[in-house]
Amino acid sequence: MREPPRPPRIEALIRWAAAEFTRSPTPMIDARVLAKAAFGVDDAQLIADGSRSASDAELALFVSMVSRRAKEEPVAHIVGRREFWSLEFEVAPGILVPRADSETLIDAVLSRRRRDAPLKIVDLGCGSGALLCALLGEFPKASGLGVDIDPEAVGLTLRNIARLGFSSRARAEAGDFLNATNERFDIVISNPPYIRTVDRDRLPGEVRNFESPLALFGGEDGLAAYRAILKRAPGRLAEGGLMVLEFGEDQAGPVNEIARSAFPEALISVENDLAGRPRALVIDLRPAAL
Repeated sequence: MREPPRPPRIEALIRWAAAEFTRSPTPMIDARVLAKAAFGVDDAQLIADGSRSASDAELALFVSMVSRRAKEEPVAHIVGRREFWSLEFEVAPGILVPRADSETLIDAVLSRRRRDAPLKIVDLGCGSGALLCALLGEFPKASGLGVDIDPEAVGLTLRNIARLGFSSRARAEAGDFLNATNERFDIVISNPPYIRTVDRDRLPGEVRNFESPLALFGGEDGLAAYRAILKRAPGRLAEGGLMVLEFGEDQAGPVNEIARSAFPEALISVENDLAGRPRALVIDLRPAAL
């Protein structure tokens, strides 16, 4: 890594950092996010203070952050937080970072259920608890459960539930998808592991080397989690319930087939993300007239 510029003016440091992120698709965005964290400023202050020189302590912190990002560590892990659905979540190394594509799942629920409904929600493979907390924020009468096989993820979800003010309505437990509970739920939502194990080496380094394999890989064909979830789902989805499952590229057809076997009479549809790509499978047991 090259030496940072002298004098260490903030605007010059940002340009220097972006040039170091040769394997990032968003080098300037990454550099600005790290700068805001290192210098303790917001977007407006970052512009206003661009000509200011960083202190020795600020410079040391920023250089450390840049070094980590240059090795492809996710920016969210470096700063310890990530925004999702306009909420700020604590994130942690080894646990899946929430991504904007997954907001498609929240939109799918919002377009199908009333905001004042007293829904009972479960988030399977909850990770940071982003899906669960986003729904609790939109449905003030809802309660929820986060389930994850990784105890560290359960702890992270509990911390996010608490810091976002949902402790009175939500909890999190360690377990293997719907095998973890005998309860029935109005909403089952999940971003399960769906990457084929043979595709590991095709992943970006920031995903392959820094995120949990438990949250990424869904077996040889990438469909193991869907089979496990949908095997139990008929006994866990309440009458008139809704299930929303994220899936990967080219998986809409196979996931639809598994869902149709579990729920032959349900209304099953696919939701596209903002880029127009099929992103989520929706299984709706609510009668069409409601």
